[in-house]
Order: sequence, then structure tokens, then C-alpha cells
Amino acid sequence: MSELGSSSRPLRVGVIGSGPAGFYAAEALFKSEISVQVDMFDRLAAPYGLVRAGVAPDHQKLKNVIKIYERIAASDGFGFLGNVTVGRDVSVEALKEYYDALIFSSGAETDRRLGIPGEDLQGSHTATEFVGWYNGHPDYQDREFDLSSRVAVVIGQGNVAMDVSRILAKTVDELKNSDIAERALEVLAQSKIKDIYVIGRRGPVQAKFTPPEIKEIGELSACDPVVSAEDLELGPACQAEHDEKRNTHTRKNLAILREFASRPAPAKERKYFLKFFQSPVELLGNDKMTRLVVEANSLSGEPFAQKARGTGETFEMDCGILFRSVGYRGVPISGLPFDDQTGKIPSQAGRILESDTPLPGPYVSGWIKRGPSGVIGTNKPDSHETVQSLLEDMPGLVPCGCPDSGAVAELLSKKSIRVVSFQDWQKIDAAEMRRGEAKGKPREKFVSLHEMLAVLD
Repeated sequence: MSELGSSSRPLRVGVIGSGPAGFYAAEALFKSEISVQVDMFDRLAAPYGLVRAGVAPDHQKLKNVIKIYERIAASDGFGFLGNVTVGRDVSVEALKEYYDALIFSSGAETDRRLGIPGEDLQGSHTATEFVGWYNGHPDYQDREFDLSSRVAVVIGQGNVAMDVSRILAKTVDELKNSDIAERALEVLAQSKIKDIYVIGRRGPVQAKFTPPEIKEIGELSACDPVVSAEDLELGPACQAEHDEKRNTHTRKNLAILREFASRPAPAKERKYFLKFFQSPVELLGNDKMTRLVVEANSLSGEPFAQKARGTGETFEMDCGILFRSVGYRGVPISGLPFDDQTGKIPSQAGRILESDTPLPGPYVSGWIKRGPSGVIGTNKPDSHETVQSLLEDMPGLVPCGCPDSGAVAELLSKKSIRVVSFQDWQKIDAAEMRRGEAKGKPREKFVSLHEMLAVLD
């Protein structure tokens, strides 16, 4: 049998997930010295993962990274199989018949829970639902968000919480030229929300948002930021974290927050309250939530290991709609090990582990590997590490029995699965941009598989 990676027998790698981690894994494979065929699978008909469906519509510059992924997709030996759910439409075991190695880059698809009474009342939502809804993700277009009350609360202070709260705080004029879904824009135009609370269990030094994200809150046309100067007073441990040489983001954040705290009394139509040292303990209401019970916290512990602990002091506040943004976790894939406690596939340097032993052939990259941390670019070294492990393991890989991408397509066709190729996607992409051009938007997304397939048919 020909040696894997030679011109006569390219190494065949299936990449499951077409977000940044998947594309950077493909890039690393194509830049290696071996001959390789990369087939990329995604359960959606559109590629790019959270760059398309997670990056906020008013942050178009962050989506420019798609141009890099388009160049990777233009590589000889690249194939895209969209609208294919691995683990349902085709099993992991079946894919091993067609690929010498598999890289799972499926991300973290669900939210962590708060674990408090009333969490499932009507009006309590995950950040993922709202982000997917306003970004046109097909999974979330049936969601309903009642924005008729005065007060909205976002639990969490990472960049996703900033995105959710900023979308709630912006006017239609600030959003209409983005690629926000048309239905979401119509609902937001009718919003009665005036007060937006973004609540974090620890202090400003521990907040996970980045300086550009928080700076934007002070530049909104119809919304004033409100920050308590008292919350910005640092104890010894927080001061030590703030002063750490590498902690430049924290110092920038605090400078911005102090500038907010020094502003005159808010006068704009909407107000954006950043609240620190607080945790939700219960959501109140009959069928629909109307009130939120919050507990004041204090911090204890050494710098960089401080824990938020409830003080027992609680208070109630009005709340008509709440969004939970306290972290993401992966979901299990049938046929692979999964650590339910961490929400990740257990791995070491990208090699999937079962009982601490590397499995031959499957690898992992991105959030499903390391957890939901970092920015888009963080996935590049992460995926390159995984590919380096794969290349080191090549001599011991068992060649697949059927090295033929056409056979994979035939298998899926027999199951009546309509595979969307990258060429198909390019047609859908062009149609979305034409739709957007008529409205002064970068694109008007199709929000269902049916609409996308109609372009092709």
C-alpha cells in the first residue's frame, strides 16, 4: 500500500465543524509538506461557524476573516459537505472507512445553566438563543422575545453579554445597515426596553469583556452607561491583579469604567447599568418572570484565585426579560468520549483520550477541545497544535479502507441527504449579498435550509 501523504495516496482527513478551528486545521494541513485531502463537514448548509452566526451584526470588520477561510477553501484537495450532521446522518465509525484521521472542531453549542429557581420561566433565555436569532441562525428562528417591558437583565460580563446588551441598547438606525436578520430588526424596532442591567458576580478587575467592547457602550446614540464609583474601588487582592504587568486589558477596562462613573447624570432615552459583585438567586413570576432576586457578593482569596461568595444580603428588582450568558459547553458526539463535567472532549495536545489513553485516528480542536475561551485568532495556534500531533502520529495511522470522497457523497445520497458543496454555498452567498444590497446591508441572510436550497434548485 502507498505511504500516506504521498502524491499517489494523499492523507485523507475529515474535519467536523467549519468554524475558525476547522478552517485553521485545514490550513495547517495544506501548509504541511505532505499531500492531503481535507473534507469539511458541517450540520448547517453555511460554513464559518460563529464568525457567521455568533459575531455581532454590528461588528462587520471581525467577519473579514472569512476572506482567509475562502482562500483555504480554494486549495486543491478541499471539499465541503454542508447540511450533514456527523453522529446522526453518518456515524463516526462509518467515517473511519473513508478517512485516515478525523478532527472534531464542533465548538461549544449550548449554554451553562444558572441552577436557580425560576430559571425556566417564560422570559428567561440563553444568550445563544438571542444571538442565533438576531444573526439569522436557522435553529433559532422560531424563538419569541418579548421586549415589551421596561427592564432587561443580562447575567454575565463576557463579550457575548456585551453583544447581547449592546443590541438591546442600540437604535434601529444604528443596526439597519448591518447584516442583522430582518425579523430581528422588526422586533427590536418595537422594543419598549429602557433600562438594561449587565450583572457580574465578581468585580470590574475580573470582568471578561475586552476594552473595545466596553468602550462602545459609552458611544451609543440613545443610551447612557451608568457605573457606580464605589464598585471601582479596589481591595488589595484586586489591586494586585490590576497591577500585574500582563494585565493590560484590565487596566484599560478600569480606565473606561472610571470615565463612565465620572459622567454627568444620564439623560438619554435608555440607560445601561453595569453591576458588579452581584449574583441572581431566583427568578419570580407565575408563568412569566416579572422579578429577579439578586444577592450581594464579596470576594475572598488570593489574587487571580478570588471567589465570589454571597453575603446573605438580597434585594428584588423588576425584570421583564433575562438573558443568561455565563459560559458555553460542548455537546457529546455519538461514538466519542465526553467529559460531562467540563463540557469538552477529553484530549491532550489535540489527541482524543479515552481513560487517559490516546485513541488512534480522532483528534479535536477549538472550543470542544479547550473550552469556550479566547477570540477568533486563538483557534489558529490551537488547531496547529492538533495538526502537529496528527502529523507526528502519521506513521502509526491505519489507512482507511475506502479512500474516496465520491463514495462518501454516494453514501449520503442514498440516505436522501442533500449535501451542500462549497460551490453551492458560493451561490447562496452571492444571493444573500444581492438581497442585502437592495436594503443597504452587507447581506440579507437566508434563515432556513429551505430558503438556501431553493437558491440551488
